[in-house]
Amino acid sequence: MPRKRRLFDGTFKAKVALEAIRGLKTVSELASLHQVHPTQIVAWKKQLLEGASTLFELPSAKKVASDEPSAAELYEQIGRLKIELDWVKKKVAEHGG
Repeated sequence: MPRKRRLFDGTFKAKVALEAIRGLKTVSELASLHQVHPTQIVAWKKQLLEGASTLFELPSAKKVASDEPSAAELYEQIGRLKIELDWVKKKVAEHGG
């Protein structure tokens, strides 16, 4: 029977990565202590070190990459759809619908 994949929350990952950065214990010791594979600890440590610089950036300097459309785009789309709907209602009424 295969092992079920374990999911860790951000708090746990940060705690383990910080311990790895401090270097008071080896990665192997941390792995056995927290029951996590050493490779995973190294990955979390690398991720923490790479992302640490973004914590000190100004909010205006952060580039928000979002897949969500802006409010203006949504209002524009609503307007187009409303016009389309009015046109369809008019055509249906003309053909005795």
